[in-house]
Amino acid sequence: MSQVNTLAIDQPDLPHKFYEDPSPYYHEVREADPVHWSEQWDNWLLTCYADVKAALSDWRRFSSAGKSHRYMRHLSAELREEMLPYEENFSTGLINSDPPGHTRLRALVNQAFKPRVIEALRPEIQSVVDDLLDAVEDAGHMDLVKDFAYLFPTTVISRMLGVPLEDRDRFIEWANGINAPHMTRRVEPDRFRDAQRGLLELKEYFRRLYQKRLEKPADDLMSRLAAASVEDDKFSEEELLATNVTLVMAGFESTMSLIGNGMLALLRNPDQLEKLRADPSLIESAVEELLRYVSPVQRQLRVVMEDLELGGKQIRKGQLAALLIGAANRDPDQFPNPDRLDITRTDNNHIAFGYSRHTCVGAHLARLEGQIAINTVLQRFPDLRLTGEAPKFGEQVLLRSLDSLPVAF
Repeated sequence: MSQVNTLAIDQPDLPHKFYEDPSPYYHEVREADPVHWSEQWDNWLLTCYADVKAALSDWRRFSSAGKSHRYMRHLSAELREEMLPYEENFSTGLINSDPPGHTRLRALVNQAFKPRVIEALRPEIQSVVDDLLDAVEDAGHMDLVKDFAYLFPTTVISRMLGVPLEDRDRFIEWANGINAPHMTRRVEPDRFRDAQRGLLELKEYFRRLYQKRLEKPADDLMSRLAAASVEDDKFSEEELLATNVTLVMAGFESTMSLIGNGMLALLRNPDQLEKLRADPSLIESAVEELLRYVSPVQRQLRVVMEDLELGGKQIRKGQLAALLIGAANRDPDQFPNPDRLDITRTDNNHIAFGYSRHTCVGAHLARLEGQIAINTVLQRFPDLRLTGEAPKFGEQVLLRSLDSLPVAF
Protein backbone atom coordinates (compact mmCIF):
# COMPACT_ATOMS: atom_id res chain seq x y z
CA MET A 1 0.00 0.00 0.00
CA SER A 2 2.90 2.41 0.57
CA GLN A 3 3.59 2.48 -3.17
CA VAL A 4 -0.05 3.23 -3.93
CA ASN A 5 -0.27 5.93 -1.28
CA THR A 6 2.74 7.79 -2.66
CA LEU A 7 1.63 8.06 -6.28
CA ALA A 8 2.58 11.42 -7.72
CA ILE A 9 -0.96 12.09 -8.88
CA ASP A 10 -2.13 12.03 -5.24
CA GLN A 11 0.07 14.92 -4.14
CA PRO A 12 -1.74 18.08 -2.91
CA ASP A 13 -0.20 20.20 -5.68
CA LEU A 14 0.52 18.65 -9.05
CA PRO A 15 3.78 19.79 -10.67
CA HIS A 16 3.51 21.85 -13.82
CA LYS A 17 4.97 18.91 -15.74
CA PHE A 18 1.65 17.13 -15.23
CA TYR A 19 -0.16 19.79 -17.25
CA GLU A 20 2.50 19.75 -19.95
CA ASP A 21 2.25 15.96 -20.30
CA PRO A 22 0.08 13.90 -17.92
CA SER A 23 0.89 10.55 -19.56
CA PRO A 24 3.82 9.60 -17.25
CA TYR A 25 1.54 10.10 -14.25
CA TYR A 26 -1.21 8.02 -15.86
CA HIS A 27 1.28 5.24 -16.61
CA GLU A 28 2.37 5.26 -12.97
CA VAL A 29 -1.19 4.86 -11.71
CA ARG A 30 -2.07 2.19 -14.27
CA GLU A 31 1.00 0.11 -13.41
CA ALA A 32 0.69 0.47 -9.64
CA ASP A 33 -3.07 0.55 -9.08
CA PRO A 34 -5.21 0.70 -12.24
CA VAL A 35 -8.49 1.18 -10.31
CA HIS A 36 -7.25 3.68 -7.77
CA TRP A 37 -9.04 5.51 -4.96
CA SER A 38 -7.54 8.97 -4.64
CA GLU A 39 -8.10 10.91 -1.44
CA GLN A 40 -6.82 14.06 -3.13
CA TRP A 41 -9.30 13.78 -5.98
CA ASP A 42 -12.01 12.27 -3.77
CA ASN A 43 -12.94 9.79 -6.51
CA TRP A 44 -11.89 6.59 -8.21
CA LEU A 45 -9.41 6.89 -11.07
CA LEU A 46 -9.94 4.37 -13.89
CA THR A 47 -6.89 4.21 -16.13
CA CYS A 48 -7.18 1.06 -18.29
CA TYR A 49 -8.71 1.27 -21.76
CA ALA A 50 -11.01 -1.72 -21.19
CA ASP A 51 -12.36 -0.38 -17.88
CA VAL A 52 -12.88 3.15 -19.16
CA LYS A 53 -14.62 2.01 -22.33
CA ALA A 54 -16.87 -0.37 -20.40
CA ALA A 55 -17.85 2.35 -17.91
CA LEU A 56 -18.61 4.82 -20.71
CA SER A 57 -21.13 2.36 -22.17
CA ASP A 58 -22.72 1.35 -18.84
CA TRP A 59 -24.98 4.30 -17.98
CA ARG A 60 -27.02 2.28 -15.50
CA ARG A 61 -24.03 1.74 -13.20
CA PHE A 62 -21.98 4.80 -14.19
CA SER A 63 -24.42 7.68 -14.46
CA SER A 64 -23.87 11.05 -16.13
CA ALA A 65 -26.65 12.63 -14.05
CA GLY A 66 -25.83 14.41 -10.80
CA LYS A 67 -22.11 14.87 -11.50
CA SER A 68 -22.11 18.58 -10.73
CA HIS A 69 -24.03 18.04 -7.49
CA ARG A 70 -21.39 15.61 -6.29
CA TYR A 71 -18.55 17.82 -7.45
CA MET A 72 -19.85 20.87 -5.55
CA ARG A 73 -20.39 19.12 -2.24
CA HIS A 74 -17.10 20.57 -0.92
CA LEU A 75 -18.46 24.12 -1.07
CA SER A 76 -19.66 25.79 2.11
CA ALA A 77 -23.40 25.67 2.73
CA GLU A 78 -23.68 29.41 2.09
CA LEU A 79 -21.80 29.28 -1.20
CA ARG A 80 -23.66 26.14 -2.25
CA GLU A 81 -26.95 28.01 -1.81
CA GLU A 82 -25.58 30.97 -3.74
CA MET A 83 -24.45 28.71 -6.59
CA LEU A 84 -27.80 26.94 -7.16
CA PRO A 85 -28.32 28.41 -10.68
CA TYR A 86 -24.88 27.15 -11.72
CA GLU A 87 -25.51 23.71 -10.23
CA GLU A 88 -28.96 23.41 -11.77
CA ASN A 89 -27.62 24.24 -15.24
CA PHE A 90 -25.09 21.43 -15.00
CA SER A 91 -27.74 18.99 -13.85
CA THR A 92 -29.61 19.09 -17.15
CA GLY A 93 -28.87 18.95 -20.85
CA LEU A 94 -27.02 16.48 -23.03
CA ILE A 95 -23.89 15.74 -21.04
CA ASN A 96 -25.58 15.57 -17.64
CA SER A 97 -28.43 13.16 -18.35
CA ASP A 98 -29.12 9.48 -18.91
CA PRO A 99 -31.77 7.71 -21.02
CA PRO A 100 -34.59 8.28 -21.68
CA GLY A 101 -34.08 12.05 -21.31
CA HIS A 102 -30.69 11.96 -22.95
CA THR A 103 -32.07 9.93 -25.86
CA ARG A 104 -34.76 12.55 -26.54
CA LEU A 105 -32.30 15.47 -26.43
CA ARG A 106 -29.67 13.67 -28.45
CA ALA A 107 -32.06 12.70 -31.25
CA LEU A 108 -32.89 16.33 -31.85
CA VAL A 109 -29.38 17.78 -31.72
CA ASN A 110 -28.04 14.93 -33.87
CA GLN A 111 -29.96 16.32 -36.84
CA ALA A 112 -27.62 19.31 -37.00
CA PHE A 113 -24.45 17.23 -36.70
CA LYS A 114 -25.02 14.41 -39.19
CA PRO A 115 -21.93 13.68 -41.33
CA ARG A 116 -23.60 14.91 -44.54
CA VAL A 117 -24.66 18.16 -42.83
CA ILE A 118 -21.16 18.75 -41.49
CA GLU A 119 -19.51 17.86 -44.82
CA ALA A 120 -21.63 20.56 -46.48
CA LEU A 121 -19.88 23.06 -44.22
CA ARG A 122 -16.44 22.26 -45.67
CA PRO A 123 -16.22 25.34 -47.95
CA GLU A 124 -17.26 27.67 -45.13
CA ILE A 125 -14.83 26.07 -42.68
CA GLN A 126 -12.02 26.38 -45.23
CA SER A 127 -12.92 30.05 -45.71
CA VAL A 128 -12.67 30.72 -41.96
CA VAL A 129 -9.23 29.09 -41.85
CA ASP A 130 -8.01 31.06 -44.87
CA ASP A 131 -9.21 34.37 -43.43
CA LEU A 132 -7.46 33.80 -40.11
CA LEU A 133 -4.20 32.82 -41.80
CA ASP A 134 -4.44 35.81 -44.17
CA ALA A 135 -4.45 38.04 -41.10
CA VAL A 136 -1.07 36.76 -39.83
CA GLU A 137 0.75 35.79 -43.02
CA ASP A 138 2.64 39.06 -43.58
CA ALA A 139 3.91 39.11 -40.00
CA GLY A 140 5.81 35.84 -40.44
CA HIS A 141 4.86 34.70 -36.95
CA MET A 142 1.83 34.12 -34.75
CA ASP A 143 0.65 32.62 -31.51
CA LEU A 144 -0.93 29.52 -32.98
CA VAL A 145 -3.35 29.25 -30.05
CA LYS A 146 -4.40 32.87 -29.51
CA ASP A 147 -4.34 33.94 -33.16
CA PHE A 148 -5.80 30.80 -34.67
CA ALA A 149 -6.83 27.79 -32.57
CA TYR A 150 -9.09 29.85 -30.28
CA LEU A 151 -10.69 31.96 -32.99
CA PHE A 152 -11.28 29.29 -35.61
CA PRO A 153 -13.71 26.86 -33.91
CA THR A 154 -15.44 29.69 -32.06
CA THR A 155 -16.18 31.37 -35.39
CA VAL A 156 -17.53 28.13 -36.85
CA ILE A 157 -19.85 27.27 -33.95
CA SER A 158 -21.05 30.88 -33.74
CA ARG A 159 -22.02 30.81 -37.41
CA MET A 160 -23.80 27.48 -36.96
CA LEU A 161 -25.83 28.85 -34.06
CA GLY A 162 -26.54 32.13 -35.77
CA VAL A 163 -24.47 34.25 -33.38
CA PRO A 164 -23.04 37.52 -34.79
CA LEU A 165 -19.29 37.38 -35.36
CA GLU A 166 -18.74 40.51 -33.30
CA ASP A 167 -19.85 38.56 -30.22
CA ARG A 168 -17.17 35.88 -30.68
CA ASP A 169 -14.77 37.29 -28.09
CA ARG A 170 -17.55 37.47 -25.53
CA PHE A 171 -18.26 33.79 -26.12
CA ILE A 172 -14.63 32.87 -25.52
CA GLU A 173 -14.61 34.86 -22.28
CA TRP A 174 -17.89 33.34 -21.10
CA ALA A 175 -16.87 29.79 -21.97
CA ASN A 176 -13.49 30.06 -20.27
CA GLY A 177 -15.08 31.44 -17.12
CA ILE A 178 -17.91 28.92 -16.98
CA ASN A 179 -15.56 25.98 -17.40
CA ALA A 180 -12.96 27.22 -14.92
CA PRO A 181 -14.27 25.57 -11.70
CA HIS A 182 -14.52 22.17 -13.41
CA MET A 183 -11.07 22.34 -14.98
CA THR A 184 -9.07 22.21 -11.74
CA ARG A 185 -9.51 20.41 -8.45
CA ARG A 186 -9.31 23.59 -6.38
CA VAL A 187 -12.37 24.97 -4.59
CA GLU A 188 -12.05 28.74 -5.06
CA PRO A 189 -15.21 30.72 -4.17
CA ASP A 190 -14.43 33.69 -6.43
CA ARG A 191 -13.87 31.37 -9.39
CA PHE A 192 -17.29 29.79 -8.81
CA ARG A 193 -18.98 33.19 -8.51
CA ASP A 194 -17.35 34.41 -11.73
CA ALA A 195 -18.41 31.22 -13.48
CA GLN A 196 -22.03 31.62 -12.41
CA ARG A 197 -22.04 35.28 -13.46
CA GLY A 198 -20.77 34.33 -16.91
CA LEU A 199 -23.25 31.46 -17.17
CA LEU A 200 -26.21 33.68 -16.39
CA GLU A 201 -25.04 36.29 -18.91
CA LEU A 202 -24.60 33.65 -21.62
CA LYS A 203 -28.00 32.09 -20.94
CA GLU A 204 -29.67 35.50 -21.04
CA TYR A 205 -27.94 36.15 -24.36
CA PHE A 206 -29.31 32.87 -25.71
CA ARG A 207 -32.75 33.59 -24.26
CA ARG A 208 -32.97 36.83 -26.24
CA LEU A 209 -31.69 35.09 -29.38
CA TYR A 210 -34.19 32.27 -28.81
CA GLN A 211 -37.09 34.73 -28.71
CA LYS A 212 -35.86 36.42 -31.89
CA ARG A 213 -35.67 33.09 -33.71
CA LEU A 214 -39.17 32.14 -32.59
CA GLU A 215 -40.48 35.39 -34.05
CA LYS A 216 -38.29 35.37 -37.16
CA PRO A 217 -36.57 32.04 -37.94
CA ALA A 218 -33.31 31.96 -39.88
CA ASP A 219 -31.27 29.20 -41.48
CA ASP A 220 -29.27 28.32 -38.38
CA LEU A 221 -29.13 25.79 -35.57
CA MET A 222 -30.74 28.08 -32.99
CA SER A 223 -33.82 28.49 -35.20
CA ARG A 224 -34.18 24.71 -35.58
CA LEU A 225 -33.81 24.12 -31.84
CA ALA A 226 -36.20 26.95 -31.01
CA ALA A 227 -38.82 25.52 -33.39
CA ALA A 228 -38.41 22.08 -31.86
CA SER A 229 -38.92 23.46 -28.36
CA VAL A 230 -42.48 24.50 -29.18
CA GLU A 231 -43.41 21.35 -31.12
CA ASP A 232 -44.90 18.66 -28.90
CA ASP A 233 -42.89 19.97 -25.93
CA LYS A 234 -39.76 18.17 -27.15
CA PHE A 235 -37.49 20.72 -25.50
CA SER A 236 -38.13 22.89 -22.47
CA GLU A 237 -36.64 26.36 -22.63
CA GLU A 238 -34.24 25.47 -19.81
CA GLU A 239 -33.07 22.37 -21.69
CA LEU A 240 -32.62 24.46 -24.81
CA LEU A 241 -30.51 27.04 -23.00
CA ALA A 242 -28.39 24.41 -21.23
CA THR A 243 -27.85 22.59 -24.54
CA ASN A 244 -26.72 25.78 -26.24
CA VAL A 245 -24.27 26.48 -23.42
CA THR A 246 -22.88 22.96 -23.90
CA LEU A 247 -22.59 23.41 -27.67
CA VAL A 248 -20.69 26.68 -27.28
CA MET A 249 -18.22 25.33 -24.74
CA ALA A 250 -17.73 21.93 -26.35
CA GLY A 251 -17.78 23.53 -29.78
CA PHE A 252 -14.51 25.29 -29.33
CA GLU A 253 -12.62 24.01 -26.27
CA SER A 254 -11.91 20.49 -27.53
CA THR A 255 -11.19 21.58 -31.12
CA MET A 256 -8.90 24.33 -29.88
CA SER A 257 -7.05 21.74 -27.81
CA LEU A 258 -6.81 19.33 -30.75
CA ILE A 259 -5.35 21.97 -33.09
CA GLY A 260 -3.00 23.57 -30.57
CA ASN A 261 -1.67 20.43 -28.90
CA GLY A 262 -1.82 18.50 -32.18
CA MET A 263 0.36 21.05 -33.98
CA LEU A 264 2.80 21.10 -31.07
CA ALA A 265 3.02 17.30 -31.20
CA LEU A 266 3.79 17.44 -34.94
CA LEU A 267 6.40 20.17 -34.49
CA ARG A 268 8.09 18.08 -31.80
CA ASN A 269 8.00 15.02 -34.07
CA PRO A 270 9.41 16.42 -37.32
CA ASP A 271 9.47 13.04 -39.07
CA GLN A 272 5.69 12.81 -38.69
CA LEU A 273 5.20 16.44 -39.68
CA GLU A 274 7.21 15.99 -42.86
CA LYS A 275 5.38 12.77 -43.67
CA LEU A 276 2.05 14.60 -43.48
CA ARG A 277 3.30 17.65 -45.37
CA ALA A 278 4.58 15.40 -48.16
CA ASP A 279 1.32 13.45 -48.34
CA PRO A 280 -1.72 15.53 -47.25
CA SER A 281 -3.97 12.54 -47.95
CA LEU A 282 -2.77 11.15 -44.60
CA ILE A 283 -4.68 13.86 -42.77
CA GLU A 284 -7.58 11.64 -41.69
CA SER A 285 -5.38 9.04 -40.00
CA ALA A 286 -3.14 11.85 -38.69
CA VAL A 287 -6.05 13.56 -36.93
CA GLU A 288 -7.21 10.26 -35.43
CA GLU A 289 -3.71 9.69 -34.09
CA LEU A 290 -3.49 13.21 -32.71
CA LEU A 291 -6.85 12.73 -31.00
CA ARG A 292 -5.47 9.60 -29.34
CA TYR A 293 -2.08 11.12 -28.57
CA VAL A 294 -3.17 14.42 -27.04
CA SER A 295 -6.72 13.44 -25.92
CA PRO A 296 -8.25 16.95 -25.74
CA VAL A 297 -10.81 15.84 -23.12
CA GLN A 298 -8.76 14.11 -20.45
CA ARG A 299 -11.49 12.71 -18.22
CA GLN A 300 -15.20 12.21 -17.81
CA LEU A 301 -16.90 11.96 -14.43
CA ARG A 302 -19.58 9.45 -13.56
CA VAL A 303 -21.64 8.76 -10.44
CA VAL A 304 -21.56 5.11 -9.36
CA MET A 305 -25.17 3.95 -9.05
CA GLU A 306 -24.69 0.64 -7.18
CA ASP A 307 -22.09 -1.17 -5.16
CA LEU A 308 -19.78 -3.03 -7.52
CA GLU A 309 -16.38 -4.66 -7.81
CA LEU A 310 -13.85 -3.51 -10.41
CA GLY A 311 -10.22 -4.50 -10.63
CA GLY A 312 -10.49 -6.22 -7.27
CA LYS A 313 -11.73 -3.01 -5.59
CA GLN A 314 -15.05 -2.49 -3.85
CA ILE A 315 -16.67 0.64 -5.25
CA ARG A 316 -19.63 2.04 -3.35
CA LYS A 317 -22.87 3.51 -4.58
CA GLY A 318 -22.72 7.31 -4.71
CA GLN A 319 -18.96 7.56 -5.17
CA LEU A 320 -17.50 9.37 -8.16
CA ALA A 321 -15.45 7.65 -10.84
CA ALA A 322 -13.11 9.65 -13.05
CA LEU A 323 -12.80 7.86 -16.38
CA LEU A 324 -9.33 8.92 -17.52
CA ILE A 325 -9.67 9.19 -21.29
CA GLY A 326 -6.08 10.41 -21.59
CA ALA A 327 -4.80 7.36 -19.73
CA ALA A 328 -6.97 4.92 -21.68
CA ASN A 329 -5.69 6.30 -24.99
CA ARG A 330 -2.11 5.59 -23.89
CA ASP A 331 -2.79 2.08 -22.54
CA PRO A 332 -0.09 -0.25 -23.96
CA ASP A 333 -2.50 -3.18 -23.78
CA GLN A 334 -4.59 -1.46 -26.46
CA PHE A 335 -2.05 0.64 -28.39
CA PRO A 336 1.45 -0.70 -29.18
CA ASN A 337 4.12 1.90 -28.36
CA PRO A 338 1.44 4.25 -27.02
CA ASP A 339 3.80 7.17 -26.39
CA ARG A 340 4.97 7.20 -30.00
CA LEU A 341 3.20 9.52 -32.42
CA ASP A 342 2.47 7.56 -35.60
CA ILE A 343 0.15 9.28 -38.07
CA THR A 344 -0.21 6.04 -40.05
CA ARG A 345 -1.28 4.00 -37.02
CA THR A 346 -3.91 1.38 -37.90
CA ASP A 347 -6.68 -0.07 -35.71
CA ASN A 348 -6.70 3.22 -33.84
CA ASN A 349 -9.83 2.69 -31.76
CA HIS A 350 -9.27 5.66 -29.47
CA ILE A 351 -12.02 7.01 -27.23
CA ALA A 352 -11.09 10.70 -27.41
CA PHE A 353 -14.73 11.53 -28.17
CA GLY A 354 -16.11 9.21 -25.52
CA TYR A 355 -18.03 6.09 -26.37
CA SER A 356 -21.56 4.72 -26.73
CA ARG A 357 -24.48 7.05 -25.91
CA HIS A 358 -22.26 9.91 -24.81
CA THR A 359 -19.98 9.95 -27.84
CA CYS A 360 -19.43 13.64 -28.57
CA VAL A 361 -22.29 14.92 -30.73
CA GLY A 362 -19.83 17.22 -32.52
CA ALA A 363 -17.24 14.54 -33.31
CA HIS A 364 -17.73 14.84 -37.09
CA LEU A 365 -17.38 18.61 -36.91
CA ALA A 366 -14.25 18.45 -34.74
CA ARG A 367 -12.64 15.94 -37.08
CA LEU A 368 -13.36 18.05 -40.15
CA GLU A 369 -12.15 21.23 -38.45
CA GLY A 370 -8.94 19.51 -37.37
CA GLN A 371 -8.28 18.08 -40.82
CA ILE A 372 -8.82 21.37 -42.64
CA ALA A 373 -6.97 23.51 -40.11
CA ILE A 374 -3.86 21.35 -39.74
CA ASN A 375 -3.45 20.56 -43.43
CA THR A 376 -3.94 24.19 -44.44
CA VAL A 377 -1.41 25.51 -41.94
CA LEU A 378 1.21 22.95 -43.01
CA GLN A 379 0.71 23.51 -46.73
CA ARG A 380 0.53 27.28 -46.49
CA PHE A 381 3.55 27.68 -44.19
CA PRO A 382 6.04 25.01 -45.34
CA ASP A 383 8.76 26.26 -42.98
CA LEU A 384 6.53 26.47 -39.90
CA ARG A 385 8.68 26.14 -36.79
CA LEU A 386 8.77 26.74 -33.06
CA THR A 387 10.36 30.05 -32.09
CA GLY A 388 12.26 28.87 -29.04
CA GLU A 389 9.81 30.61 -26.73
CA ALA A 390 8.29 27.96 -24.49
CA PRO A 391 4.65 26.98 -25.02
CA LYS A 392 2.40 27.84 -22.09
CA PHE A 393 0.06 25.24 -20.65
CA GLY A 394 -3.04 25.93 -18.61
CA GLU A 395 -3.34 24.15 -15.28
CA GLN A 396 -6.47 22.18 -16.11
CA VAL A 397 -7.27 18.55 -15.46
CA LEU A 398 -10.45 18.14 -17.48
CA LEU A 399 -9.05 19.47 -20.74
CA ARG A 400 -5.57 19.27 -22.28
CA SER A 401 -5.09 23.02 -22.27
CA LEU A 402 -2.48 24.95 -24.25
CA ASP A 403 -2.66 28.71 -23.69
CA SER A 404 0.12 29.89 -25.98
CA LEU A 405 2.18 28.41 -28.83
CA PRO A 406 4.49 30.93 -30.57
CA VAL A 407 5.50 29.85 -34.09
CA ALA A 408 7.29 31.44 -37.01
CA PHE A 409 7.10 30.81 -40.75
